[in-house]
Amino acid sequence: MKKIVIVSDTHVPFRAKKLPQKLVDACQEADFIIHAGDWQTMDVYHELAAYADIDGVTGNVDPWDILDKFGRKKIFTFGDLKIGVVHGDSDRKPTEKQAFDTFANDDVDIIVFGHSHTPIMREVEGITLFNPGSPTDKRRQEQYSFGLLEIGDSWELKHVFFDKES
Repeated sequence: MKKIVIVSDTHVPFRAKKLPQKLVDACQEADFIIHAGDWQTMDVYHELAAYADIDGVTGNVDPWDILDKFGRKKIFTFGDLKIGVVHGDSDRKPTEKQAFDTFANDDVDIIVFGHSHTPIMREVEGITLFNPGSPTDKRRQEQYSFGLLEIGDSWELKHVFFDKES
């Protein structure tokens, strides 16, 4: 069983001083971490990389060093499962539509995106669209969140919701 933590919009240190313990605990048990952008600093990458292998994409508020390292779009393959990752920001389209359209010419099973800080999981044309929400900046959401994908003979994707600890 492979455990993959999916996170986006960490915005450290601008929206939170540090990553929440609930996320850190999950990352310590993860085999891989996917970050869908808006890291804000490379420090977030270095912290998460201490827990598990990590890769991701650049968000709209990330500096050039993050863009140089990660780029704007990725496809990860785990066995038969293909996961497209993009931040999803656009001047013209809603976030979810932008994320879906980014992979219009790609064969993916899951599209992971961020940007809106809104947890989403729904199927569109046979593809699972997944926004993990944000573990540090919930905006109008009731709780903070990130995603957990477990891959074995089949795969299971879910949100992990939590309240901010003191």
